Amino acid sequence: MAEQREIKIKIKDEDLKGVYSNLMQILHTKEEFVLDFFLTAPPEGILASRVIMSPGHLKRMLRALEENVGKYEEKFGKIEEAEAPGSSLGFQVEKN
Repeated sequence: MAEQREIKIKIKDEDLKGVYSNLMQILHTKEEFVLDFFLTAPPEGILASRVIMSPGHLKRMLRALEENVGKYEEKFGKIEEAEAPGSSLGFQVEKN
């Protein structure tokens, strides 16, 4: 039987509120996936958060998301997928 370990997670108060995102971009290399979450309000947007993870961890996250979407739909009904933007979005990166 595997030994069970407890991990204490520290969360700063300002992180508890979360961030809103209405656009996401995915980049990847052989070693990692980069998930960029943006808040867009035309004519501009800002990077709200960047999450970098290994391919193996991303695959576990996808499975967890699929399971939770299934549980949500069992309880609340089918989620209608949002329409994709009518045209491709072009990005210009400004660094401060």
